[in-house]
Amino acid sequence: MSKTVRTPLPKTFFVANTMEIFERLAWYGFFTLSSLYMTSPTLQGGLGFTDQERGLLQGMIPFFLYLFPVLTGALADRYGYRKMFLLAYAIMSPSYFILGQVDTFAGFFIAFMGVALGAACFKPVVTGTVARTTDATNRGLGFGIFYMMVNIGGFLGPFIAGYVRAISWDWVFIMSSFWIAVNLIPALLFYKEPTDQAKQKGKPLKAVLADIQEVLGNLRFAILFFGTLVILMSYGAKWLTGSETLFLYLGWFTGHYLWNLSASKQTGAPWYRQKITVGNKPFVTYLLILSGFWMVYQQIFITLPIYIRDFVDTSDLVAMLAHYPSLLAFFAHVELSALQAELLRLAQAVSGQEINVQHAYFELVHLKVMVPVNELSQGLAAIASEPATASNYAQTWAEQHRQINPEYLIGLNFLSIVLLQIIVSRFIERFQALPVLVGGTIILALGTALGGIAHGMIMGGAMVLTSILVFSIGEMVASPKSQEYVASFAPHDKKAMFMGYYFVSSAIGFLLAGPLSGYLYSEVAKKAERPDLMWFIIGGFGLLTAIGLILFNKFSANKLVSDADSQVIGASVEST
Repeated sequence: MSKTVRTPLPKTFFVANTMEIFERLAWYGFFTLSSLYMTSPTLQGGLGFTDQERGLLQGMIPFFLYLFPVLTGALADRYGYRKMFLLAYAIMSPSYFILGQVDTFAGFFIAFMGVALGAACFKPVVTGTVARTTDATNRGLGFGIFYMMVNIGGFLGPFIAGYVRAISWDWVFIMSSFWIAVNLIPALLFYKEPTDQAKQKGKPLKAVLADIQEVLGNLRFAILFFGTLVILMSYGAKWLTGSETLFLYLGWFTGHYLWNLSASKQTGAPWYRQKITVGNKPFVTYLLILSGFWMVYQQIFITLPIYIRDFVDTSDLVAMLAHYPSLLAFFAHVELSALQAELLRLAQAVSGQEINVQHAYFELVHLKVMVPVNELSQGLAAIASEPATASNYAQTWAEQHRQINPEYLIGLNFLSIVLLQIIVSRFIERFQALPVLVGGTIILALGTALGGIAHGMIMGGAMVLTSILVFSIGEMVASPKSQEYVASFAPHDKKAMFMGYYFVSSAIGFLLAGPLSGYLYSEVAKKAERPDLMWFIIGGFGLLTAIGLILFNKFSANKLVSDADSQVIGASVEST
């Protein structure tokens, strides 16, 4: 049996991957630090948002970022990929800059939404380019390379942002804006349009919207589904109590049931007279199950950085770096003047009973020192009685209790993928996508649960790095396969549109991940003082997702592939 010859990857594939690196530099440079920025006190340059406000922003805005590609991907297939790239950069670059200039919840929300809109124009186009420039012989390798490029940007972005935030938080956003502006060069000079423009321009926008309805479902279904998610998100953000949520759901589903009973069965009826219909049921089921994967995956960016900051003692890693002063200053920088000023403020606040010592502990970790509560209590009492000792305590605690910047530890996720993704992709490309996706999801869930063990351990830094590495292996196995699976059955002339549909799973995952993070961090990690249980719960959601994928593989996967084959055959008959 002859071995299949792999088709060489074209120049456009590598141009798109280069643009992906710079876009990821911008996104991860900001997003990996976003939890730290939003929850840091205003006196330390942050926004001072609560965990619920942080979770709401990190759920709602990325939800739209990953939802909009359903439309922007279809528009790219019709109007051209290059135009969508340029539009994306024109929106994203100023939006990133404005993010660093606003200090209110509403202002940050609007600027963040601008970033989301620009990224939504970019995402389906770059993945659509990868899908269009690969075939059955090189698709697995192509998506593996693409995922490696994602993580090169993901690795470098937080490191650069972590370095410049020591100067000022403003520079984090300036750098993100700059990386997006750089992308104009390859888009204008080197990118070759992979679409058949003569064929695509003849397709009216109405037909594009009809395609969306055919695959995902009609407007009635969209209203029911996304309204259900918004109610759940509102509960996670503490806008609604548990009883209010139950009553609202009861009214919501009852109303849609009655509406459906009175609806017409005629296909040409106005949208509000139509019954709720789902388009490609197996594909929609796949997206819904996969959203659980993304809900768990996002916790490494929105929950793990503040968990490390607040609960993980990384002094074991600091001790390892002690023989390399320059590296120690980079990875665990402590601003002594800021620490001294904060100790004076906290000593006065505790002595005046404005806050307790536990609250002071959570204020102090923002400056990258983790002082045990008993020692902190004694020290603050001494500073309150003799303020001149604040400088001595600042110097001593900076030496004894300094911590590694959380964003640098998260960088192991990206670095491991850069180094190992091609090897992993070459190994797993021989296996079917869905079983591999199940295995990767289980590994990812295990890595997530391991993160909870890092709290309270003497070797907390080493343990959290271990959990990140296990998590990353699961991600390397699962994430590229989840994209490759969609690309394998998407019709050729609708690649970007179907890759846009793929991001719906990420959108739903984000919508659930943000409020879940805010709720678990506030209620379980802090109030119940069980940060380990928080991670065990998140890991449990990963296992539930793996079970869902197993059931999907058994009952629905074959139908999804057969439906796609019939679409391709139908398109071939039409062309003849």
